[in-house]
Amino acid sequence: MDEADCGQGRGKRWAWLSGSLVCAAASMLWKEQGVTVLMVAAVYDIFVHSGLTIADLLLLLCKPSYGGLREGLAFLSICSAVLVSFRLKWMGSVPPSFSASDNPGADAPELLTRTLTFNYLPAANLGLLLWPGPLSFDWSMDAIPLLRSPTDLRNACTLVLYGCLGLFAHHVLLGLKLRWAMQRARNFVNSKRKANGFNCSDQKDGYSNGFTVSHLAMPSRTKDHSAICCSELDATIMALALLILPFLPASNLLFYVGFVLAERILYIPSMGFCLLVATGARALHRAAAHRSLARVALWAASVSLILALTVRTALRNNDWRDEEALYRSGLSVNPAKAWGNLGNVLKGQGKVREAEVAYRNALYFRGNMADMLYNLGLLLQEDNRPDEALRYYQLAVSSRPTLASAYLNTGIILTSQGKTEEAKTVFRTCANISDERLKDPQAHMTSVTSCLYNLGKVLHEKEHHQEAILTFIEALKKMPRQFAPQSLYNMMGEAHLRLNNLREAEYWYKESIKSKSDHIPVHLTYAKLLAMTNRREEAENLFHRAITLDSRKGNSYMHYAQFLAEQNRFVEAASIAEKAAEKDSEDFEIIFSTAHMCRQAGMNQAAEVHYRRASNLQPNHPTALMNLGAILHLNGRLHEAEAYYLQALQLKPSDAITQSNLQKLHKILERREVKGHH
Repeated sequence: MDEADCGQGRGKRWAWLSGSLVCAAASMLWKEQGVTVLMVAAVYDIFVHSGLTIADLLLLLCKPSYGGLREGLAFLSICSAVLVSFRLKWMGSVPPSFSASDNPGADAPELLTRTLTFNYLPAANLGLLLWPGPLSFDWSMDAIPLLRSPTDLRNACTLVLYGCLGLFAHHVLLGLKLRWAMQRARNFVNSKRKANGFNCSDQKDGYSNGFTVSHLAMPSRTKDHSAICCSELDATIMALALLILPFLPASNLLFYVGFVLAERILYIPSMGFCLLVATGARALHRAAAHRSLARVALWAASVSLILALTVRTALRNNDWRDEEALYRSGLSVNPAKAWGNLGNVLKGQGKVREAEVAYRNALYFRGNMADMLYNLGLLLQEDNRPDEALRYYQLAVSSRPTLASAYLNTGIILTSQGKTEEAKTVFRTCANISDERLKDPQAHMTSVTSCLYNLGKVLHEKEHHQEAILTFIEALKKMPRQFAPQSLYNMMGEAHLRLNNLREAEYWYKESIKSKSDHIPVHLTYAKLLAMTNRREEAENLFHRAITLDSRKGNSYMHYAQFLAEQNRFVEAASIAEKAAEKDSEDFEIIFSTAHMCRQAGMNQAAEVHYRRASNLQPNHPTALMNLGAILHLNGRLHEAEAYYLQALQLKPSDAITQSNLQKLHKILERREVKGHH
C-alpha cells in the first residue's frame, strides 16, 4: 500500500469521525443522551475495529502502532467534553431542578433506600424491554415504590441483572483473549509480510494492531470453553455498549434526574437489546445445526416473539391516538398523575363534572400535589364556587409555598368578596417570592407580575393612586418578556389620570395601544382623557374604533353613549345606548343606564320599557324600582307608579327621594279624587 492510499484512508477516517460528531451534536440539542453515541463509537473503535483486549489498553498510551487509534480517541474525548460543557452552559451551568415527586429516590434521606432503589431501577428498565406489558406516559411519584429494605423481593431482580452483566463481561473477556491469541498466531505466520513503499498495516485506517480476524472461522474446540465466535463477539460488544452507555445519563449515577423511569430513554438501549437478542438467536440456531426439531422450535419461538411484540406495539399505538386514551392507559401505573392529566383533558372538553371527579381521584392517591390542588381550585372558581376554590388554593400554597398562581387566584377571589385587606396581603406575599430554583421561573414571574397588577388595581379603587402607581412600576420591573403589558400600561394611565397627571396618563395610554393595538379598554379610557382635554373629535374616533373592534358587545356602545350625553347630545346618546341594550340584554347596568339616557332625551315611553327590563333583571333593586315608579309617574300611570314606589320603600324605607315622589303622587291622586267628587 503506497503513501497516497494511506493518506486517502486517513482522510476517510476523519470524515467519518466528523460525521459522528455532527450527528452527536445535533441529537444532543434535543436530548442529552445524544453525546453517548461518541462513547459507543469509542468502544467500537477499540474493541471491534482494532480488536484490542483489556490488557492492550495500557499499551494504547505508549505503543507507536496505536498512534492513529490514540488520535481518534483523543478527538472523541475532546469533542465529548466540549459538547457536554456546551450543554451545561445552555442549562445555566446548574443541574436541572425537579420536585421530590418527580424522583422520590433522590429525595430519600436514607442512604440504604437510595442505594437499593437506584440499583434496582436498571432492572426495572430492562424489565420493560423484556416484557413491555405495563406501560405509562409517566413513571414519576409512586409508580415504582422505593426499596427501603434488603428483604424487599425486588432486590432479587437487581442481583439477577448484575449477575447476568457479570457473565456477559466474563464471556466477552474470554472472547477478546481468544481473539488476541489468534491474532498473535496469525501475525507469527505472516511475520515476513511487509508493506511495499510506505509502511502501513493492513487496516485501512492505519492503526490496527495486526490483522482483524473477524473473517476467521472459530475452531470447534472453542465451543468447549463457551467462547463466542468473532462476529458474534463484535455484535455482543456493540449490543452491550448500546444497551448500557446511552442509559448512563438516566441512571442517577452521574447526577440525579427528574424521573424514576422514562420509556423515551430506552429508545437507544432497545437497539442494543434487539441486537443482543438477535445474536443469541443466531448462536442458538448455530448450536442446533444438526437438530431439526430444535431449529423448528427456535423459529417458532422467534416468530411468536415478533408477533407478540407487534400486537403490543399496535395496542400501545392505539393508546397514543389522543390524550384522553393515553392518560387512561396510565391509570394502573401512575394513578395520581394520570387522573390529574385526564382531568385537564376533560376540563378542556367542557366535561366539568367528570374533570372534577378526575382531580379528586388524583388527590385521593396523592393528596399533596400542589398543581392538582390548584387545578381543582381553578375549576371550582370557574364553576362559581369561590369558597371551595379558596380552600383548595390555600391547600396548594401549603403544599408548595412558591406556587404564585395560587396566590394570584386567592387574591382575586378575596377581592371579589370585598376582603380587600386580606387580598392585599396575599398579593404582596406573592410578589416577594423568589424565582430561584423553580422549574418554570418565567411562568412564576408572570404570576408575580399579575399579583402586582391586581394589587395596584385594589389600591387604585381605594383611591390610593400614588401607591398604586408605585406598585405598577414594581410590576413593570419584574415583568417577564412574554407578559402582555397592555392592561398594566392602561392602569398606569388611569392612576395618573386620577391624580390629574394628564401628560403621564396619555403617555401610558399610548404605550398600551402600542403594545396591543386592538386592546379595547385603553381605547375607552384614552378617549375619556381626550374628551377631558377638549379633543372631542379624537375621542369620538377612539370610541368608534372600540366599537369596530368588538361590535358584538354593548360595553363600547355604552361608553360612547355616556360621552355623547356629557356633550348634551341626548338623543344620539339614547340611540347608541339602545344599541348597547340590544347587544347585552341581560346586563342590568347597561339596561338601567339606557333607560336613564332615554329619559334624559325625553323618550319616556322607551325609558319605561328599559326600566321595566332593569327591574325584571333585579327585582329587589330599590333604585330600579324607584326609577320605574318615577317614569310611570311621568307617563301618568299613577296607581302602577304607586305600587313600585311602595316596593322600593319596602326594600329601602329611608330613601328620601322615593318618599318625596310618593308624597307628590298621593297629592295628585287626592286632587283627582276631589275633582271627581265635584
